[in-house]
Parts: sequence; structure tokens; C-alpha cells
Amino acid sequence: MFAYYLQLGLRSLRRNPALTALMVIAIGFGVAASMTTYAVFRAVSGDPIPDKSAQLFKPQIDNWGHQHGRTSDEPPNAMDYTDAMALMRAHKAEKQTVSFPIGPSLIPADSSAMPINVVGFATYADFFSMFEVPFKYGGAWPASDDAQHASTVVINAKLNQRLFGGSNSVGKSINLEGHDYRIAGVTDNWNPQPRFYDVVNGGGFSTPPQIYIPFSRAIDLQMQTFGNNSCNGPGGRGDSFADYLRSDCVWLSYWAQLPTAAAVASYRSYLQAYAADQQRAGRFHWAPNIRLRNVMQWLDYQKVVPPETQVSLLLSLGFLVVCLVNTIGLLLAKFMRRAPEIGIRRALGASRREIYAQFLAEAAMVGVAGGLLGLLLTALGVLGVGLVFESQIARLARVDPALIGLTLLVAIVATVIAALYPTWRASRVQPAWQLKSN
Repeated sequence: MFAYYLQLGLRSLRRNPALTALMVIAIGFGVAASMTTYAVFRAVSGDPIPDKSAQLFKPQIDNWGHQHGRTSDEPPNAMDYTDAMALMRAHKAEKQTVSFPIGPSLIPADSSAMPINVVGFATYADFFSMFEVPFKYGGAWPASDDAQHASTVVINAKLNQRLFGGSNSVGKSINLEGHDYRIAGVTDNWNPQPRFYDVVNGGGFSTPPQIYIPFSRAIDLQMQTFGNNSCNGPGGRGDSFADYLRSDCVWLSYWAQLPTAAAVASYRSYLQAYAADQQRAGRFHWAPNIRLRNVMQWLDYQKVVPPETQVSLLLSLGFLVVCLVNTIGLLLAKFMRRAPEIGIRRALGASRREIYAQFLAEAAMVGVAGGLLGLLLTALGVLGVGLVFESQIARLARVDPALIGLTLLVAIVATVIAALYPTWRASRVQPAWQLKSN
């Protein structure tokens, strides 16, 4: 019977092509608008490391208090050197890392070539396993390199292609700012979006890092941060790099891996005790104020999802509703024009349930056609989102099998829902009236 209903629906749609086209266009444009903005929203609001986001935590310690007119109760978004190193030495987490952005010049082996500006991070070996960085060649440097302040480096595949033609470069050297670094590994394509581990500096959406060097080596060379630096104390950052390290300036990103709820509770207690110790020592003149947020909590706190994507999604959903209201009117007009046919079917024994099945099957066919049109328009919309959103956000939107399936599903379900009222009206047609009038 379902195949029969589909055949009846197809005949009905062919009988009035103009009305059918209007319904398909309404559904297609409504679905395309909502799916295009959803593609952007999905890209910027997804979980960047789903299998570990509940285990990776961002600690915050208030090393500023309410001095100098500061009114927020939230601790700074980054850490100063004193607190970050104290947490690293305590090693209360299963794994931990501190990092800051760097932007050194890479000196090519060819003396006639110009230096290359590269960006990356000074960090610890645990960075790579904590954040599940994939490797094409080699791997992370050993933890001993952190302790020994070794001149080692990890580069990404794109830089490896540029310098070594994509071949295995592990063991070879590159020159950064006049210092040679031995390559320990080459990362594969990796750039989680949002970039949860460095939201403060890149806003969550940045190009992939090209290099990684040991944090201790970067400090030895007095490398300046290529990211944000906030100083709230009376002395600022001081006159020397040593003064800078002793200052209250916050510029470091610290992350801890805590695999269990018990580990989280224990680490939170440790942070509270550490802040209390700093208060007793006279460094903090305020009550301990700490935070411990996992990846998704941190992204939510930082409001990484741009507000314009949320507004656009709501507006597009509103446009879809308007399109569905128009579709309801068109379906109602179409179905009620067939009242004599419905009356004859009912007189021949068709039940209201069968009338429902017939007309909902017809509506589903409109939904499929609207969904196919919506897919085409969504693809065009994704290509053009750069006209509405910033390029670093627009490039994240893509058409994938999940979006294709969702587009078709939304089109069919929305059309069937829109057809419920017109179908209910059609099922209420009285056979006696239709037979008498015809």
C-alpha cells in the first residue's frame, strides 16, 4: 500500500507542477538556510577532543586579587611563571604541561634564502600525549629533554614538506634564531577547532602550529611570548627577563590531566591549599581564589562560540518556520481541492488512517525533493559563508555525510510535520456531502 500511496502522490504532484515547485522551493530554501548556519555553528561549538575533554583541566589561580581597581572575582585566564613552575614541580596531576606561543625566525640551510617566520609553542613532552597529537614521523621528545633543557624540536608536516620535501626528517636539524635544534618528530595534520589549549591567544580558531620546542630551552634563551601578556602589579614586567619571571604578569597556559573524579577532587584541594600557602607567605593578600574547569567548561567560560553564529542560527531557524507555514498553506490548498476524490475514496471504504497515510506519503515526497534542492543550496551556502563570517571561522564549515543526512532528514520530517494539519483537514471530508454535490 505504501508504494501505491507514493504512486498516487507522484501523480498528484505532476498534476499541478507550479504548486509543487513552490512547495519544493520553500522547503529547499528554508532547509538550506538553517543547515548552512548549522554547519558553521557545529564547527565552532563542537568538542575538539571528545574522548578526553572530561579529563583535561585548566587550573586558574588568582595572583592579582582586587588590587588596582580590578573588580572581577574570576582569576586571570593565564598563569604567571611562579605559579606555573610551582605546579609543575609539585606534579600532582597524572600528566601536566605549561606552554606559551613563540614566533622565531627559521634560518634556511641555503644561505641565500630569506629567513622564514614560523609560529608554535614552547611546551613540555606531556603536551603531545595529553592532547593526542598524531605523528607522521618520530614522536615527542623524551621527558629527559625537558629536564636537560635540550635543543630539540617537533615540526608539523607542512613545514617538513617545505624544508625536506616531505621525507622523514627525524634526526636532522633546523636553525631557529641562530640555534640548531634536532628534529624529534613530525606531526601529522592536527589543529583541533576550537583550539582549546590556547583559547586566550588565538580566540580558539587559528592556523596549525608549525614548531614545538622544550619550555625549559625557551626560558634559557629568554624567548618572548608571541601571545598575550597581562601585567597587573605596580612593577609591571620589570627591566630584565629575570624580573619578568618573578613578576605577576600572566602569560602561560597550564593544563593538567585528571582521569578520575577522585583525582579532580584531590587536585582542586591541592590548588586551594597552594593558594592558602601563598596567602600565609604574604604573597597573596586575599582569600584563596581558584578555578578548575575541564575542556568544555573552559570553552563555555571563554565564550568561544561567536555570538553571531548563534544569532544566525536562530534567524535561519525562524526563516525555516516561515517557509513551513507557507508550505502548510500550499498543502492545505492542494489537499482541499481534492475533496471530491477524498469523498469517493472514503465512500468506497478507505479509512481516515489510510487518507492520512496517502497524504503524508505525498508530503514526504515533497520533503525529499525539497531536501535535494536544500543540499545543493547548502553546498553553495557553505562556499559563501566567508561573506558573512570571519575567514578563520568560515573555513571550518564543510559539507560531510553527517550534514547531508541531517539535511535530508530535516527536510522530510519538517514537511511531514507541516502536512499534519492539512492532512487532518483532508481526513475530515464528509463522503456524503461530496457525493451529493458531485
